Amino acid sequence: MIFLANFISSIIDIYILILIIRVVLSWVPHNPRNSIIRLIYRIADPPLDLIRAYVPAFGGLDFSPVILIFVLYLLKRIIWSILV
Repeated sequence: MIFLANFISSIIDIYILILIIRVVLSWVPHNPRNSIIRLIYRIADPPLDLIRAYVPAFGGLDFSPVILIFVLYLLKRIIWSILV
């Protein structure tokens, strides 16, 4: 069971890294036609869009990545406590 918990934890960590890259990409100029950048957007945007539907931007700041990362860390801790 520890192997499964570590595997799921690693997947969540990789997804959080993708979210962080997505946030950084929104701050810097980049080529939106790049296949890697399009893949990052395709992976990260659906859950962010879902959160944005319920939590609007506050003062021009988008808190959806912060909320999603918090939920993922919470999910990681719950899965770890159940499996280990």
